[in-house]
Amino acid sequence: MKLTVVGCSGSFPSAESACSSYLVEADGYRLLLDMGNGALGELQRHIGLYDLDAVVLSHLHADHCIDMCGYFVARYYRHEGGRCAPIPVYGPQGTEQRLDSAYGDTPSASAMSEVFDFRTLVPKGTFELGPFAVTTEKVAHPVEAYAFRVVHKETGRTLVYSGDTGPCSLLCDLAADADLFLCEASFTHGKEAIPDLHLNGREAGECAQAAGVGQLVLTHVPPWTDAKVNLRDAKDAFGGPVELARAGAVYEL
Repeated sequence: MKLTVVGCSGSFPSAESACSSYLVEADGYRLLLDMGNGALGELQRHIGLYDLDAVVLSHLHADHCIDMCGYFVARYYRHEGGRCAPIPVYGPQGTEQRLDSAYGDTPSASAMSEVFDFRTLVPKGTFELGPFAVTTEKVAHPVEAYAFRVVHKETGRTLVYSGDTGPCSLLCDLAADADLFLCEASFTHGKEAIPDLHLNGREAGECAQAAGVGQLVLTHVPPWTDAKVNLRDAKDAFGGPVELARAGAVYEL
């Protein structure tokens, strides 16, 4: 299983990275976790525009889903070979309506669903996508938001992605024994203290330590946050390897 960081900036794109988007590949299958601002352009550095097999959206804030509007254009108005067949798109309740509203003027009320097969996430849900078994868990955020556990069925190698969340015991349970924990660290310990919104580096490290993960990768660090401070705080709390996500980074699990 291969993880490619398409974008990892929190809240809005930085000069170095698009917003949240992560490509997971195995056995020729390509799954995208989130497609935030700027991700569609960066995705094309790694795969062809029409090579995705499925998309899973953690929640409906723009920095995690808004480039799906551009992707709709690419799939709906495709000139070579006609309109693209629909691919699975998992998201919270109301994903189709949210994207349709964000696009603003689709050709018809059903246009989005002609190229996206919308499916609704639920807490503690399970589903299979190609070689992957995916488990979902609802996490602590102002809108309906999910974390994902993605397991390669043949090898058992496991990736857990937090999405956006405040401190949440369910996330640590979901991450138990994961090979790689891709965890948000938006806040700075001792600075922000907003309940049920985001984690700081120390909290991400504590969750990784409690879950016994193999590796922690910090992501969704906004441009105004000092990522090096969050990295230091995470290392103080977690005894395993820790690093900051960066656009274009590749992890082989």
